[in-house]
Amino acid sequence: MTVQSVQKLPLAKAINESLRKALDTDPKVLIMGEDVGKLGGVFRVTDGLQKDFGEERVIDTPLAESGIVGTAIGLALRGYRPVVEIQFDGFVFPAYDQIVTQLAKMHARSLGKIKMPVVIRIPYGGGIGAVEHHSESPEALFAHVAGLKVVSPSNSSDAYWMMQQAIQSDDPVIFFEPKRRYWDKSEVDTEAIPGPLHTARVVREGSDLTLAAYGPMVKVCAEAAAAAAEEGKSLEVVDLRSMSPIDFDTVQTSVEKTRRLVVVHEAPVFYGSGAEIAARITERCFYHLEAPVLRVGGFHAPYPPARLEEEYLPGLDRVLDAVDRSLAY
Repeated sequence: MTVQSVQKLPLAKAINESLRKALDTDPKVLIMGEDVGKLGGVFRVTDGLQKDFGEERVIDTPLAESGIVGTAIGLALRGYRPVVEIQFDGFVFPAYDQIVTQLAKMHARSLGKIKMPVVIRIPYGGGIGAVEHHSESPEALFAHVAGLKVVSPSNSSDAYWMMQQAIQSDDPVIFFEPKRRYWDKSEVDTEAIPGPLHTARVVREGSDLTLAAYGPMVKVCAEAAAAAAEEGKSLEVVDLRSMSPIDFDTVQTSVEKTRRLVVVHEAPVFYGSGAEIAARITERCFYHLEAPVLRVGGFHAPYPPARLEEEYLPGLDRVLDAVDRSLAY
């Protein structure tokens, strides 16, 4: 590690720097999406890239998500590594057919002969005062689909390195970016890979209960653990980082120590990724658990108007309430 390699960057800037490095390193890497070029994206994540790499590498597309992903599939078949931006989470569904019936299945359909190195970037989640289709968390819809990898960074370092790893992967990767964390700063060491793409990480050690989360909720869980510590409760926080595959081994090791688990995500609890984690950990840790696995998430309802989103999104109080309920068993 060198001093020059470590920078404190907002998460959005870390992704920008990662994309810049990928474009500079591999001439087969392309960026495509609505307003990603001249404007630099609605969140300015691709700011300056078209200016430096040209319109043939950073491509402004029509407002046609199905066409964007379909074109990326064709480019991947010809040896390119396209990185596609979907402007907001709720805009991905015109491309859902392409993603599920083509992108996810071509590798298996070809008996492994065809690779699909496509990254689909999706800013997701709430907390920015936007409306439906701009604040949703549809990750479980993609994690359910065999053939897709689904990941979400919670900090700038992971944003930088996980993007590098996703672009280098021969599998299609759905890269969910927590838009409410775009402006949160943390240190990035551009010379030190933090770990494999699909490995979870313990970000706070504890002994009484495990909090498992990913993306925007990792910070909330860390704040909950800090608040609980003031009351003498020791909470372990696990950043899952990947929703497909899920690193159940790391979660299991933590739960065997703490004997309790609360899973937290912004997406609705009903059929959410927390349900799969709860089921698997119950199967693996049945004789270790001292309480049922609890889940904290959004409500099973369409995303509300911006003035109500703080009531909809899981926050510190709801996480701590679940902690108290678990510890009460």
